[in-house]
Amino acid sequence: MTPSDDRLRRLLGGDELGWLCERVRRRLERGAPLTGTVTLSRATPAQRDAVARLLGRRPRDGATVSVRLEDVDALLRRSGAHPEGLAAGVVALTGPVRDRAAAASEEEAAWAAAFAVLDSAVAERPELHAWAAGLRGTGTVRRIARDPLVAGELLTQLTTVLAALPTEPEPVGRFAERILGSAHALDTDRSLTGLVFGAARVLGGVGDGQGAGWRRDVWASVGLLRDELSSTVLVLNLPTARDTPTGRMLAVLHEAGEPGVITLRQLRQPPRLRAGCTVSVCENPVVVAEAADRLGAEAGALVCIGGQPGVAAITLLRSLAEDGAALRYHGDFDWGGMRIGNVVLGRLQAAPWRFDAAAYRRSALHGAGRPLTGEPVACAWDPELTEAMRVTGQAVEEEHVLDGLLADLHAG
Repeated sequence: MTPSDDRLRRLLGGDELGWLCERVRRRLERGAPLTGTVTLSRATPAQRDAVARLLGRRPRDGATVSVRLEDVDALLRRSGAHPEGLAAGVVALTGPVRDRAAAASEEEAAWAAAFAVLDSAVAERPELHAWAAGLRGTGTVRRIARDPLVAGELLTQLTTVLAALPTEPEPVGRFAERILGSAHALDTDRSLTGLVFGAARVLGGVGDGQGAGWRRDVWASVGLLRDELSSTVLVLNLPTARDTPTGRMLAVLHEAGEPGVITLRQLRQPPRLRAGCTVSVCENPVVVAEAADRLGAEAGALVCIGGQPGVAAITLLRSLAEDGAALRYHGDFDWGGMRIGNVVLGRLQAAPWRFDAAAYRRSALHGAGRPLTGEPVACAWDPELTEAMRVTGQAVEEEHVLDGLLADLHAG
């Protein structure tokens, strides 16, 4: 220990002046200047005496002591106890000081670098912009990862998955093995899984919901299957060949004019359809039930998607289109129906079926509706329909236009 070190320790190193050194350290950590006065309330007699000795003044009465930092700095420099001043003296006594402001800046730079890979991945996918901004703004990733390096690895995996979505239907474990190298990478207990699920809700267009069935629908909307039996599609009178088990089942049901439910598993070998067939597609099961009751085996081929189309419905309809079937779609004339219609008519080779502005006006004029509520949705296949619904203010569900739909089904 040098003489100057010894003098510094005698001046500032005692327990009685520990509070003063700690105040200086806090300022140094914040990057704040060592100027002005620091005060200690309820100081002990020993602490008051130590301040008096440091500054060369008589002890003052009262329980509060104040020290002007510029005076201490000047004292250390003038006395030679520490020529570099107060800041360097406190560091010499108590150890290196972490610059919190600089550290915070470095940490923010590290977080920005972690998110850069996600920003790049969604730059050309505007449908994901708001979702990605939400991940950053809500602090979700920070809470999950805690550390920017961990977050960088997590977000890199996330962007790898996003680049592969949506995908052709496959079990989620098989997808995870193919894309991430581990069949368990998207297990339900993984942090990555929750992030991918949020993106799947956006990409698949599935509305709000809850429960296991809703979660399966969200995954299935981007082609990720939690199982092959929960995703189903309702059909009536599909004229199929009998060369597959599913085809034979549907042929028997067609002869009886009875509806049938097909699971995604049964579509591993999709049934072949008779060429040149028209397949009508509806939104609600009531259309299938009424067609079976009124027309039986005389009804034309009908597929019901049951609301937002699941992976089984999409898989079947794509298979039918590839077999040469002409698909036509009808849904509810409400804003939810417009969202579903945008998905069906946008993703499949289908034409609107009594599902345009003219058909809507005919139905609404006959009072076959209820008040239209909710946020308007732009109709991609017929912009005039959106305006007609907005002006008329009525929602018309498929149940109210069954006669026209059944007439078309009877005609084939």
